Amino acid sequence: LFEIMSKDEVTKYYGMDSLKSLEEASRLVDSFQHTFKSKKGIRWGIILKETNELIGTLGLNNLSTWSKKAEIGFELHPTYWNQGITSEAAKEVLRYSFEELELFRMGAVTFSQNERSIRLLNRLGFTMEGVLRGYLYQNDKSHDVLMFSLLKPEWEKKYEYQQKILY
Repeated sequence: LFEIMSKDEVTKYYGMDSLKSLEEASRLVDSFQHTFKSKKGIRWGIILKETNELIGTLGLNNLSTWSKKAEIGFELHPTYWNQGITSEAAKEVLRYSFEELELFRMGAVTFSQNERSIRLLNRLGFTMEGVLRGYLYQNDKSHDVLMFSLLKPEWEKKYEYQQKILY
């Protein structure tokens, strides 16, 4: 995790500063565990099938099963960018969220400059809703972000269409 999150190109639009030590990476893992135990989020590792190597993570933030909503977030080691890996993993997290957790709304926030994430969210069927002013604090500064969402009926329609294409 440190190898991924210590890279400035990974954290540039992440909403947190790059990790500087293994101890910080350990605290990040601890925070993932705490968030999971408190049922406020879930984080999965993205493992490269061929080598069993951790190459990123993705998961649900601000999870509320009672309110039927969460926000998806992800990061991937730059070596593996533009290979469809995050897309594949995100589709499974969305399926799990809508079908297993029975969520109704999935949100996503990203910096307006993060063109890769915006393209991915669009391909996944997300709609941009607007700007959240001063929403993320990083590098000693508050930043505006774009808010995206995907609702369960939209996902079902897209998933149903994709299934028809495959079969």
